Amino acid sequence: MGSSTEHYKIGGYLDRRSFWLANTPSAVQLEMPYVCTEAGALYGERGFVTERNGKDSYLLFYTFDGTGFVHQGRRTALIRHGQMLLMDCRSPQAYGTAPSGYHWYHLWAHVQGSGVEATARRLGLPALTPVAVPRSRVQPHWDAILERLEHDSVMDGELVGLAVHGLLSSMLIARSRDEVPSDSPVVLAQNYVAEHYAERITVEDLARAAAVSTSYLTRLFRQQMETSPHDFLLRYRITRAKQLLMETDLPIGTIAKQVGFTSESNFSYRFSQMSDMTPRAYRNLARES
Repeated sequence: MGSSTEHYKIGGYLDRRSFWLANTPSAVQLEMPYVCTEAGALYGERGFVTERNGKDSYLLFYTFDGTGFVHQGRRTALIRHGQMLLMDCRSPQAYGTAPSGYHWYHLWAHVQGSGVEATARRLGLPALTPVAVPRSRVQPHWDAILERLEHDSVMDGELVGLAVHGLLSSMLIARSRDEVPSDSPVVLAQNYVAEHYAERITVEDLARAAAVSTSYLTRLFRQQMETSPHDFLLRYRITRAKQLLMETDLPIGTIAKQVGFTSESNFSYRFSQMSDMTPRAYRNLARES
């Protein structure tokens, strides 16, 4: 829905600690799978409410104290302490302090991109489903968004995108843990990857760790993760490599070995394939930001 038709109304009392930040992403940044255009913290007291007829983005909430409500169409959900919720803003909505509560203190971010769209599908939107996530897991990602959002470099946009990805991943993982037993084959395989990603791993190794056949494990990954075990392993390794490229001065060949690749050339090929830039270019952008 275009901004010319957007209607936005806010009522009730907001504590002066409330703040919001905004950014106008470049064309390059808008091509990223996870983009944030606005974010902040709202300290809404009793009677606080926001109404909007639509906005072309998704809205991510996290309650760190009190209780909020979200109403959209015929759906209403309460977002309690320690819960996160993703909402599609492209239809009329209202949200604010729960009528039975005295305050709603929450973090929020408007997000968009192909990765956000994929997460929304996995969460079953337009359903409004709060997910409990420990604040210790989400706070570092929110801090990164709030620190970097108003900066304009490509690397800042990339770091904000990684933080949005971290928030949504935390939400998906928490919901999966509620739905999937800790001893399920997919969880056992993921745990094996987290512990052994630096070693030589095959899909057969993951299947043995999960005590199922490779074909069954692959089918479960497709159903529950919308990916394959092999792709999950590669993406896990590339994510670890990004952290090392940003945080250390280790040679690229050393990083390749530390995240489980047998050669620097294969690592560079996979990194470029998944990140649209070489490891060296990624590190240089980090140094420039």
